[in-house]
This record gives sequence, structure tokens and C-alpha cells, in this order.
Amino acid sequence: MRTIDETTAPGSRPSTDASQRGRAARAGVPTIPLPRDSAQAAARTARPARAATAVPAAASTGIAELLRGPVRPARVLLSLPAAVYVHVPNDRGGDVVGVMTSDAARLPLGCVLFRPSNGRPLVALPAGAPAEVGGGRIVVGDLAVSAAAWWNPRPKLPSLRPALLPEGVRQLRNALYGEGVPHSAFTLPGLPVGPGGPLAALRGAVRRADLDAALRTATRLIGLGPGLTPAGDDVMAGTIAGLVLLGHPSAERFAAGVYALAAGRTTELSRALLRHAACGRVSVEYAAVLHALVGERPLAPAVAGLLSTGSTSGRALALGLSTAIDLVERTTRPR
Repeated sequence: MRTIDETTAPGSRPSTDASQRGRAARAGVPTIPLPRDSAQAAARTARPARAATAVPAAASTGIAELLRGPVRPARVLLSLPAAVYVHVPNDRGGDVVGVMTSDAARLPLGCVLFRPSNGRPLVALPAGAPAEVGGGRIVVGDLAVSAAAWWNPRPKLPSLRPALLPEGVRQLRNALYGEGVPHSAFTLPGLPVGPGGPLAALRGAVRRADLDAALRTATRLIGLGPGLTPAGDDVMAGTIAGLVLLGHPSAERFAAGVYALAAGRTTELSRALLRHAACGRVSVEYAAVLHALVGERPLAPAVAGLLSTGSTSGRALALGLSTAIDLVERTTRPR
């Protein structure tokens, strides 16, 4: 993973800075500097946790406002060996932040530890267990995770409307659908198949270059499928992020329409990821594919990394990206 700019919290000793930079590089986490005044403000508002083990992490700038703000009560949504997700209530219905090990999928709403899951840095907690977010850290159980470095989940592409390598797009489609296999044959576990299914409707909208019809398929996809991030949501998140990052002129309208549909129809984690997608904030694995499609890194390992994410999430996100590429090509080119 290419490192953008690795740093640690200001004011650390030089030897500590070097150690943290090395740990970030080994974890493959791209980081950006933590401003000195923000770090000092966070330290002033931090509330010491009782019997909490302080652990440094690389935090997404997508949750910087929450982490740097005042300490707020939160609750655990889900606790896994590789990730703990926490819900933070607010007047908009709430936000979600995650604490993830270095070998977990790096979502745009998370803090990435410099340790893998096999070291068991995360202790299992029941859903609903109390937590705290703010003052520069996330506190869950006996663990206090501090933002020692920051990484930007919005890929920095060559331009607002980047040109994609045709051969790269072809390779992505072949990896996703299979070479010589019609796109209509693509399936995802938990989603209806056949010509009347939502994926077939989405492909039909793309073939007709009908962005509004593609948006209408969101009514059939949002909340569809098992898990904390249903496959239908992941398809829409991948599509939204692709439209935003590839500069489609109707990306904001499309994203707003999908996000509005998600209220009350899907999980809190999934809705939070849709909100980040609307801002162009994506997982490190999704970003790697985009960087490869503009020629900045090899495509095959990037696609393999995305497709292997979760049981269905990676393939669903890749389908969303492929859908966005097709929509950009078919609905913005001169007629």
C-alpha cells in the first residue's frame, strides 16, 4: 500500500515518531499529518478512562469531527475479533465509528490499529455496551484508542473527472463478471436473481443510459441481503462513490436520493457507509482499485484485494464501481 504521508501526534520524541511511522508503514495504512493545534485541543477535552489501556491508531479523517469534538456517550453495535463498531447518537440520527485491526477491511469510518487480529487487541463486548467517542479517542471496554496519525479515505485522483485506462476497466469487468459471461448472469448471495431481479433492473438502466431508472433500483436494493451491510446497500455505496469520484454531474443528486431511502430501511452501519460514500470516502481496498484504473498501481492485486473483502461486500462494491463507470461513460459522453 502506498504511503501518502506518515506521521504521529505532534510533540512526540523523535524516536517515538520514527517508531510510529514504521508501524504505520508496516500496517499498510496511508496517513496524513495531525495538526498540532487540533491535537492540543483534543488533549484538553479528553477525559481519562478508568482502567483503560491506551492504544495508538491511524484514524480516518472522515471521523475527525467526532474524534476531535467533546466526549460523547455511545454504544457498541457489534464486536468482532477484527473490528468493533460504535454508534454515537446525535440530532441527525447518529454516526458510526469503528476500531479495526490492521488486517481488517479499512472502512472510511474507522481507526486502524497497528496490530493484527491474531494478537487479540480487541476484547469481545455485547451489543449495547457503553462506549465513549471524543476528546481524541474512542473508549470501548478497557480499551482507549487514540488518534496517533490520520489517513484520508477520499482517493486523490489526477483530476475531478479522471480518465480510466480502457484495459484496466476491461480487466475489472472480467474479474467481476468472468470473461465472456454476460453481465446479466451476475449474482450476489441474498439478492433475487433472474430477469425480474433488482440487479437485472440496474443493468437494464445502465444499458439505456437512464440515471433516473438506476436511482429507482435503489428502492429495491437498499436493505436487501443479510448482514450489517446488506449486499444491496454495498452495490449502491459502490455506485455512489464511483459517481462522486469520477465526477458525474448528477452524483450529488443520486447520492442524496439513495441516502434518503436508507432511513429506517437498513442498518446503522450501512447507512453511515452510504453517507461516507456520498462524500467520496471509501475503504482502502476500493480506493486501491481506483488508483489502479488511472495507472498509479498494478490492477490485479488491487481488484483481488477488493473482491476478497467480507463475504459479499467486496464483490458488491466492485459491482457498484463498475456500474458507476458505465453510467459515467454512457450518460456524460456527447450524443
